[in-house]
Amino acid sequence: MMEWLRLSGLKIPIISSLTINASKTRDSRNFIMGPVTLGFGALLALLFFSPAVASIAIYALAFGDGFASLAGKFLGKKRPVFLSGKSIEGSITCFIAVYISTFIVIGDFRISIMAASTAMIVEAMPLGDYDNLAIPVTVGLVISQSI
Repeated sequence: MMEWLRLSGLKIPIISSLTINASKTRDSRNFIMGPVTLGFGALLALLFFSPAVASIAIYALAFGDGFASLAGKFLGKKRPVFLSGKSIEGSITCFIAVYISTFIVIGDFRISIMAASTAMIVEAMPLGDYDNLAIPVTVGLVISQSI
């Protein structure tokens, strides 16, 4: 709703500026899908998985994808062709962030490695804003088999 209002020219205090600041350059004059898919990704995790698995899936999305984006933007120097423009630094940061957040929640080395590896692989795929749906669902599916 807020995004439609923003596109109609109505500025919503705080929300409109946050959305614009979080958007990619290509999106600034269009509907910004990132916040919408982020919310749906978290909602899907909550609907389909147990609380522990949903927490890990949402943390993978928030910390893994979020820190990967920041690391890629500010530190990303190595962008091999197979990563479709994404950086090695961002992928490694995603792995580390998901590993740490998963280990804090579950305390299991093996599950933490599985969650981090899954998140890193999905985050590295050229999915655009739809990685916000794919990361929590995929991570949740993979680790729900182990918990």
